[in-house]
Amino acid sequence: MLIINSVALVTGANRGIGAEFVRQLLERGAAKVYATARNVDTIDVDGVEILALDITDESQVRDVAVRASDLTLLINNAGVSSGVDLLGGDLSRIRSDLETNLFGALHLTRAFAPVLKSNGGGAILNVLSAAAWFSAPGASSYAMTKAAAWSLTDATRVQLASQGTCVTGLLMAMVDTDMTAGIDIPKSSPASIVTAALDGIEAGAVEVIADDVTLGLKAQMHLDPAARYGSMIRVKSS
Repeated sequence: MLIINSVALVTGANRGIGAEFVRQLLERGAAKVYATARNVDTIDVDGVEILALDITDESQVRDVAVRASDLTLLINNAGVSSGVDLLGGDLSRIRSDLETNLFGALHLTRAFAPVLKSNGGGAILNVLSAAAWFSAPGASSYAMTKAAAWSLTDATRVQLASQGTCVTGLLMAMVDTDMTAGIDIPKSSPASIVTAALDGIEAGAVEVIADDVTLGLKAQMHLDPAARYGSMIRVKSS
């Protein structure tokens, strides 16, 4: 599908990658952009329709789907990373991560699938992460939620193909946003990630690998976990 003249909705549109999606959608000629966030006061951009949305609240999601009945492009961008340890951390926070990163995207997809069908099919973009393919200490909860969201993307892609809806997964490593502010390693710019994503949508891609690190991980997916993780998973003798 083409971005020009599309009607798009972006979750988590108040900062980082979400705000960049809004900017580039307008730049590419989208007819309308619904910019959503829990706190709409943090959305500061002209030319969009701002909607309050907590993606973990099913009733809010349904209300927004009624409001945005002209939608042709859904961008499931909103996400969280609590950094909670899977084994010793607060289980309620881990569940909260899942509610946002997995069930939030599912709520939006369920609500908007019939809308997209009625408008010719359209597309859904799920913002995932290279962490779906490689877990590491300190990011285990986040990795689990993104792996689940990756599986959700595959499942909904298969189900929605018959109605003409393309479901695309966007995967990338570290991006220079508030979420990664405390991590001192090379990062991609939000602009480069969003450009790759929108180019992929227009090309009909079902998966967008947005940086070289993620491309390298993709190339290792066929390997045995012992080869992929190496000493990280080598069991030590007592």
